[in-house]
Amino acid sequence: MTSTPQTATFALACDLIARSSVTPEDAGCLELIAERLAPLGFHFERIDTGGVSNLWARRGTAAPILCFAGHTDVVPTGPESAWQTRPFEPTVREGYLYGRGAADMKTSLAAFVTSIERFVAANPDHEGSIALLLTSDEEGIATHGTVKVVEALAGRGERLDYCIVGEPTSVNTLGDTIKNGRRGSLSGTLRVKGVQGHVAYPQLARNPIHEFAPALAELASIRWDEGNEFFPPTTWQVSNIHAGTGANNVIPGVCEVLFNFRFASVSTANELKRRTHEILDRHGLDYELDWHLSGKPFLTGRGKLVAALTDAIRDTVGVETELSTSGGTSDGRFIADICSEVVEFGPVNATIHKVDERVAVDAIEPLSTIYEGTLRTLLAPNRK
Repeated sequence: MTSTPQTATFALACDLIARSSVTPEDAGCLELIAERLAPLGFHFERIDTGGVSNLWARRGTAAPILCFAGHTDVVPTGPESAWQTRPFEPTVREGYLYGRGAADMKTSLAAFVTSIERFVAANPDHEGSIALLLTSDEEGIATHGTVKVVEALAGRGERLDYCIVGEPTSVNTLGDTIKNGRRGSLSGTLRVKGVQGHVAYPQLARNPIHEFAPALAELASIRWDEGNEFFPPTTWQVSNIHAGTGANNVIPGVCEVLFNFRFASVSTANELKRRTHEILDRHGLDYELDWHLSGKPFLTGRGKLVAALTDAIRDTVGVETELSTSGGTSDGRFIADICSEVVEFGPVNATIHKVDERVAVDAIEPLSTIYEGTLRTLLAPNRK
């Protein structure tokens, strides 16, 4: 791939990186994007809530709807002295564009915009609708961002047909990986109750650690499901166990256990909860258990969106794409509630959240071209 920095996508990416939009701040990124799209006939709706900036933009009223989704917020930089160049001063060095958000995900946002600009210029009467769903609350607690826009759309019966989330999914080179789903995340805070006492008089106490140990062994050994073509089997992992007063001669009264399920689409949160309680009850434990579901699994099979995107990648950069569901959660988990096909695709993710975050300059314009090719296949199929 060859290109020069002086491209429309590169310039817009630099403008976005220069804005210090540390979560949940937007720092004017949404206004900048709206200014670029306004001449194209987009209708804009701000759905700001809880100090978070959210934008829903749509061109057209017909189906199918192809939505680009992403976030303007970035994670904190850490000590700026650790960076070779200032994190909000986009800098090109040795073929890379450096800056916080370069990979995650302001280059994708810029590529969204420029791909739409070129596509609409060539196809002003395209089929269906183009939409953008953008938030400043993805890198934070994600309670007032995409989820709120999805709730608003669902409340008025507005559904999407295709959605591309611009997360940095590529591993070694642009286009080598698409995320076509993500595992669900279900966390639990378990408090096993015992009776505190002196270690020299165990008959007068009840050790919750000892009582929980057999249940822990069983929970850790269970094969919760077999996964499927796209997902590995569900896993259960303990992240923290805490008990005691700090003294070595005191039997604790409570043992607190933090754990998490990363679960495949073949399991449900309710079924995992039921099976966990069944095991704890069978072991006769006196316990309390609080659950937190931070994301349901979602999966997009080999349908029209995956085909269009993989073809665009092959045509643009000559790479055969792999489908993957690895990694953590993303806002795709919310969008899947109102969208039939959701995938994530963006730049190489090797430096995301790191000091000296960067993206290869010669991958910036091809990313925009790939998005444009996907638009053309899905919304202007007779003009390929």
